Amino acid sequence: MPQANRLARTTCPYCGVGCGVTATLENGQLIAVEGDREHPANYGRLCVKGTALHETLGEQGRLLKPRVDGQEVSWEQALTTTAERLQAQRSAHGPQSVAAYLSGQLLTEDYYVANKLFKGFLGTPHLDTNSRLCMASAVAGYKRAFGADAVPCSYEDLEEAELVVLVGSNLAWNHPVLYQRLKVAKERNPLMRVVVIDPRVTDTCEIADLYLGIRPGSDAYLFNGLLAWMDAHNRLDSVYLERHTEGLEDALNAAQQNSGSVEAVARECDVDHERLETFYYWFASQLHVVTLYSQGVNQSSSGTDKCNAIINCHLAGGKIGLPGAGPFSITGQPNAMGGREVGGLANQLAAHMDYHTPGARELVSRFWATEHLAPALPDAPGYKAVELFDAIERGEITALWVMATNPAVSMPDGEKVRRALAKCPLVIVSECVANTDLLPFADIVLPASGWSEKDGTVTNSERRISRQRGMLPPPGEAKHDWWILCEVAKRLGFSEAFSYTHPWEIFDEHARLSGYENSGETQRLFDISGLVGLGQAAYDALAPIQWPVTQQAPRGTARLFEDGRFATANGRAKLLPITPRPQAQPLS
Repeated sequence: MPQANRLARTTCPYCGVGCGVTATLENGQLIAVEGDREHPANYGRLCVKGTALHETLGEQGRLLKPRVDGQEVSWEQALTTTAERLQAQRSAHGPQSVAAYLSGQLLTEDYYVANKLFKGFLGTPHLDTNSRLCMASAVAGYKRAFGADAVPCSYEDLEEAELVVLVGSNLAWNHPVLYQRLKVAKERNPLMRVVVIDPRVTDTCEIADLYLGIRPGSDAYLFNGLLAWMDAHNRLDSVYLERHTEGLEDALNAAQQNSGSVEAVARECDVDHERLETFYYWFASQLHVVTLYSQGVNQSSSGTDKCNAIINCHLAGGKIGLPGAGPFSITGQPNAMGGREVGGLANQLAAHMDYHTPGARELVSRFWATEHLAPALPDAPGYKAVELFDAIERGEITALWVMATNPAVSMPDGEKVRRALAKCPLVIVSECVANTDLLPFADIVLPASGWSEKDGTVTNSERRISRQRGMLPPPGEAKHDWWILCEVAKRLGFSEAFSYTHPWEIFDEHARLSGYENSGETQRLFDISGLVGLGQAAYDALAPIQWPVTQQAPRGTARLFEDGRFATANGRAKLLPITPRPQAQPLS
């Protein structure tokens, strides 16, 4: 007997916009998707990729059974072998011989369990993610300026801005729904101006009032010049700077030394000086300015400095903590931010605590009730993405677990990465696709669930936590990533710490850790303790919400730093002196 159609709400898995999706299921098949009109990220809009989600489903091309040494095996054998071989490498070479390489495609619950197992119980700091390649510069920039990895803005700020500046971002192609929102906002507000700063003329330029085709890599010169121009033309917000920031003098000195005149900046950036000064005047004249930046800024040998050059200008003009204002980094992957929340970078522990945060190791050890928490290396935390594969090639890391990513293709210097993988004594891969360039290097292959099957949460570019709901059973013998990790952990002797039976239990622990000993002088900005104790039914029904979510802000927080207090020790944001560096590689 045919079943009645059923609607399910979930989240698109393609980019950091985090669009809500309404899926239609008929007789156990997903037959159509459309934008969720109630989701605040997209209000019903979807790009062509999201619209075609239902066409990507099915067993064809999926990994359906576990394999060990090229042979299909039962899950029991695969899990036991994984645990035994991990423990053998750990016993023979020490905890720091083991590593994990994760992905912004994982759900937050998957990420949390992986981070807890590797750092908390296997005792290795060497857990990093492919988000390192796209978002690490933005993360470091925010932390240097604000004291926390905290995006201050919301998408609604695009509708409230008087000036929107896009730097190194082809929004029209890479974040199409945000582009649609910006385009509509501009149509509704004829006074809004849009500036595009990019070496390439892209489709985003169609809505630009001003285009600056700068020389690749010259972004820091451009924004240093803006800071110097604002000072020379008495456009600094002296009251805001005095009350809420520090470091202005050093930042100005650096800017004036290398970008002291419009003509000098125009030469460095290879742009017309009159167009450049027009941009400077527009930025300085408007209070409600949003600067969107993405991979064109982040993916650089000096990406963090470029981010801070942008942030400096917002702080200097008091253009932050207001509707329609702020420096806004747009993430690439659907859960790059969720991974950062749980500690999915090598320099992090968990819940936005770093290895070198005073008292953080002791706090996390207490919460997880573990004596195995990974120590930091003498001169750094764990190995970051590129360093990790260098360490594998040196023979320092002898066991690697890769989840939901393909470093054989996506890493810089792919040939070197493939050589490292070929030398690694133990490579474990959790994957949903049957044929990737990584699988030939794998000793153990574990079939994982994919979109429409996975159940958990993701966090988009504006700090909005949304549910990604499972609607269909995984094909074949595929399992959820968090379940695979927990089963291996149990076979390693950590049953009590990994006894989860549903993702809501993992989310609840993640929320509790975010609020654990989180008050007073050591208060952390990331706090979702207001979501503790939801229970399965409330978790299943969880509506999109922006962190922080606390008892004081139970409905979430749309905009950060409205009171001018930042997450630094003294509550002041920091302007940093930026010295632009030449391109590390020659231009083609």
